[in-house]
Amino acid sequence: MSHGHEHVSNISRIWKVFGILSAVTIVEVILGIYKPDSLHFSHFLGLSFLNWIFYGLTVFKAYYIVWAFMHMEGERSSLRSAVVIPVIFLILYLLFILLTEGNYIYGVFKDSTIKWNF
Repeated sequence: MSHGHEHVSNISRIWKVFGILSAVTIVEVILGIYKPDSLHFSHFLGLSFLNWIFYGLTVFKAYYIVWAFMHMEGERSSLRSAVVIPVIFLILYLLFILLTEGNYIYGVFKDSTIKWNF
């Protein structure tokens, strides 16, 4: 008595997701340990290229986790957009605020008589 439901094994999919996330994490760790001078000392928009790479890889991992573990690949594109676009916007907005305020505070401590006591 079959109800039309067929069990499909997801073991290969789980290993694929594990492999992709592990590879990205290994790249992040290697870049964090070695900090190549060509990436660490060249700047773009106030940050080193190395930091931009870390941000990009982190956003990729977050998106891929949502894609794989929340099963977004099987949803309609409108639902995917409704979930992902606000999150990306909020991450970019938070990054902008943190960098702007951090740069301001750095400038205050760098150019004033207030000491770095923390």
